[in-house]
Amino acid sequence: VTIIDAPGHRDFIKNMITGTSQADCAVLIVAAGVGEFEAGISKNGQTREHALLAYTLGVKQLIVGVNKMDSTEPPYSEARYEEIKKEVSSYIKKIGYNPAAVPFVPISGWHGDNMLEPSTNFPWYKGWSIERKEGKAEGKTLLEALDAILPPSRPTEKPLRLPLQDVYKIGGIGTVPVGRVETGVLKPGMVVTFAPCNLTTEVKSVEMHHEALEEAVPGDNVGFNV
Repeated sequence: VTIIDAPGHRDFIKNMITGTSQADCAVLIVAAGVGEFEAGISKNGQTREHALLAYTLGVKQLIVGVNKMDSTEPPYSEARYEEIKKEVSSYIKKIGYNPAAVPFVPISGWHGDNMLEPSTNFPWYKGWSIERKEGKAEGKTLLEALDAILPPSRPTEKPLRLPLQDVYKIGGIGTVPVGRVETGVLKPGMVVTFAPCNLTTEVKSVEMHHEALEEAVPGDNVGFNV
């Protein structure tokens, strides 16, 4: 799994769109602290804006992490969690998501509650369960919700399409465009054409997470040297 850490601050929405446009699933982190959730879900709040942008950008799978459960009144409050779940469910349904297919997980990133292991601080939490046309899934932690993501079909038989996110000039290597393969396959030795400038060149090497690849397939976030 490639994690794209998109910023949550309203000043960096442009960067958030860049990241979200490459994602297959979104994890919407909602702060449960007193006043924090209300700010996010308010008319111009970031919770609303991010959920709407994710759906608009074609990210149809969603996970909601209700974070900072340690800072509710009282800490780890079931009532606060249920209030947030109800309100967020209602909003994402308006956008176009099906809340029945969205896992809600109460977590504390700071203390690690329900992130990797089920937490003893939520005796009331029975876990998440979702229903979608591919079948049911259930679990307790955020990690299990990530494991339940359905990988989309990867159209390798179509022509290569790779929207560029950025182009780096790296000393000793040269020009390195980066982006996510949407369709087709990218291999070293291939001749590719960039649009709209109609520039044609050969791919020397392809890397993902600093490791050389024989070929990159749809869904891979890669850098390649030309």
